[in-house]
Amino acid sequence: MNIPFLDLKSINASFHGALEEATARVVRSGQYILGDEVASFEHEFAAYCGTSHAVGVSNGLDALHMILRALDIGPGDEVIVPANTFIATWLAVSFCGAKPVPVDAEPHGFNMDLQAVEAAITPRTRALMVVHLYGLPVDVSALQALADRHHLPIIEDAAQAHGATCHGVRAGALGRAAAFSFYPGKNLGALGDGGGVTTNDPPLAERIRLLRNYGSEVKYEHREAGFNARLDEMQAAILRVKLARLDEDNQARQRIADRYLQGMTGLNLVLPTIPAGHTSAWHLFVVRSAARERLREALAQQGVATGIHYPVPPHLQPAYAAMGLPEGQFPRTEAIHREVLSLPIWPGMTDEMVDHVIHSVRVCV
Repeated sequence: MNIPFLDLKSINASFHGALEEATARVVRSGQYILGDEVASFEHEFAAYCGTSHAVGVSNGLDALHMILRALDIGPGDEVIVPANTFIATWLAVSFCGAKPVPVDAEPHGFNMDLQAVEAAITPRTRALMVVHLYGLPVDVSALQALADRHHLPIIEDAAQAHGATCHGVRAGALGRAAAFSFYPGKNLGALGDGGGVTTNDPPLAERIRLLRNYGSEVKYEHREAGFNARLDEMQAAILRVKLARLDEDNQARQRIADRYLQGMTGLNLVLPTIPAGHTSAWHLFVVRSAARERLREALAQQGVATGIHYPVPPHLQPAYAAMGLPEGQFPRTEAIHREVLSLPIWPGMTDEMVDHVIHSVRVCV
C-alpha cells in the first residue's frame, strides 16, 4: 500500500459540487476583486475565530507583513521570533526593515520557550511574535503579563493552526492580531494562495485594509503608500465552502492523531504531546528520531511518504548569514531540525491507511 504524505486531489474532490457552484457564482457575479465573496468570508472567518475583524490578504507572509506595517514597525526595531519556525516568520520582520531576534525552542516541545523571552527583550523590541507550530497553539496568556509590562503587542503566526484552541479560545483571538495562511495544504486551504488577518482592534483592521489595497479606501485616493496584497474573490468563495467543514475535518485529523499516539507508544520515538487546556489543529503529526534519515528511507520502502518540517532553521539559512548566528547558538532548535519527521495526516485517510502507517513505523523504528 502506498500512502501519500498529503492527497490534495482527494481532499478537494470531496468538495467537488460545492466548489463548482462557488466558482460559477463568482464568474456570474462580475465582481472579481474585493467583492461580496471576500466580504462574506471575512465576516464568517472572524466569527469562526471569535474576533471582531478578519481581513483577507494575498498569502500568509503578507498577512504577517501587513500586521507589522500596521503597527509601524520598521528600520531600527526588533521583533522577537521563534528560532524554530518556517522562514516566513522571519521574512515578514525583514520586509519591514526590522530585525528578527530569535528565541530557542522550549525544552520538551516545538514552540518558543516562553521562559526565555524576557532575556531577549531590549529597548528596541517592538513586538513578540509567536508561532503555533504544527497546529499547537502557544499559551499566549502565559506571555501576556510580560508583554503588558513592556508595552509590547503579541502577534500570532497562526498559519498552521486553523481551529486550534488554548483554554477555550481559538487561535487568531489570542493576541493583538494573527496571521493565517490559506495555502492549499493548510487545514483551511484555497486552490491557490491566500491569507488573512484576525484582530479585535478596529483601527488595526482598518489600517490593514488600506495597506493591502495600495493604501486606498476610495479609488484613486491613497492615504498612504500601500501594497497590492488582496485576497482574490475566487479563493474567498472556495474558502467559504471549506470553512463550513473545517471543524469536521479537524476532528478527522484528531482521530488519526489519537490512533497514532496509541499505536506508536513505547517505540524509540519522541511523540508529540498536547498540554492540558490545548487542542491542536494537527496540521502536521511530527515525531522525533535520532535516526531520522534511516527511518524515512525505511518507511518509503513500506510505501509511506513522509515530510521534514523543517530541515534547516532560519538562522542557518544563507538568507540570514549576515546576522552572524553560528551553529550551536540555538541547540534545541538545531536538534529538532536534525530529528523531526512528519507522518501522513489528512482528512480522508482510511482506517486501513492509518493502520498501515502505524504498522510500518513499528516495523521500521
